[in-house]
Amino acid sequence: MELKTLCELPGISGREEPVRMAIYNECVEKLGKENVTIDRMGNVIAHKKCADENAKRLMIAGHMDEVGLMVISATEDGLLKVCAIGGIDSRVLVSKRVKVGYGENALSGVIGAMAIHQQTAEDRKHVLPIEQLYVDIGAKDKAEAESVAPVGTPIIFETPFTLFGDHKVLARSLDDRVGCYTMLRLLDDETNYDTWFAFTCQEEVGCRGAYGAAFRIQPDIGLVLEGTASNDAGDIPEHEQICVLGKGVAISFMDHASIAQPEMFKTMLAVAQEAGVPHQVKMAVTGGNDGGPIQRTRIGAQTCALSVPCRYIHSPSTVCDLRDLDAQYELVKAFLQK
Repeated sequence: MELKTLCELPGISGREEPVRMAIYNECVEKLGKENVTIDRMGNVIAHKKCADENAKRLMIAGHMDEVGLMVISATEDGLLKVCAIGGIDSRVLVSKRVKVGYGENALSGVIGAMAIHQQTAEDRKHVLPIEQLYVDIGAKDKAEAESVAPVGTPIIFETPFTLFGDHKVLARSLDDRVGCYTMLRLLDDETNYDTWFAFTCQEEVGCRGAYGAAFRIQPDIGLVLEGTASNDAGDIPEHEQICVLGKGVAISFMDHASIAQPEMFKTMLAVAQEAGVPHQVKMAVTGGNDGGPIQRTRIGAQTCALSVPCRYIHSPSTVCDLRDLDAQYELVKAFLQK
């Protein structure tokens, strides 16, 4: 499956259905139906067995869900009131185009707010919270809006997948379709581990899917394939840059959900060095990911997060470097053969 195809599938947290079925079908095609399941939570779990019965159990996780919005009510004049699904900065939302609902019946819309001409000087000093924004779908009144976009309808940003510049790509959901894309590529590779691929759900709202997946798999080792904030654009001092686009996969020693065991962190650096894979250390403790649940479930597991640096993460338009995505794949491939 192409990265473009993955990124253009809608799948906010808790409503990952289109992404889930596309990934499930590809896993079945590559590994056989007997080795692929969808659990009660909605995770896709694909198992690639190793000839060595004593091989360690390795869980590779990447989340299917993306940030977005959801309808919570409608105003009398037909505007949709919404809430955020996942961490979204409301400063990046006004005037962005969206799709309300999934599939053929999805509606075009635009995120609106009070016009600047109507704002007071005091209003303009503050960022409008999501509670003061709305989605305009052109409905004439509340009844029409509720009939076509009832409460609970998912909303995604309408951002076309675009290649541009020096190996760069812009898309809506690179976090974390990059990890899912790498995992689908890895299904074709040989492994010296009893390998479980967990395409998890609801990561953006508390890593919920990973808890059940890790409890089931009981891995010895957990690798989390993610997209992470780069903080390298603009006049950012070098020492404040978390990671940099084009410098390779980012190996994390710690985030707000987990701490990589020292031996795992050192091993990943050594594997990258030996294999000649471009890599960098994620130079700040930020964010969190499925490594937390994997590390703390049952008797625990050794974990490490391997991320693709992303600019403007959790926004309608995220940017990454395709060379970093290849580096993420090459590092895990080299690790599988250890």
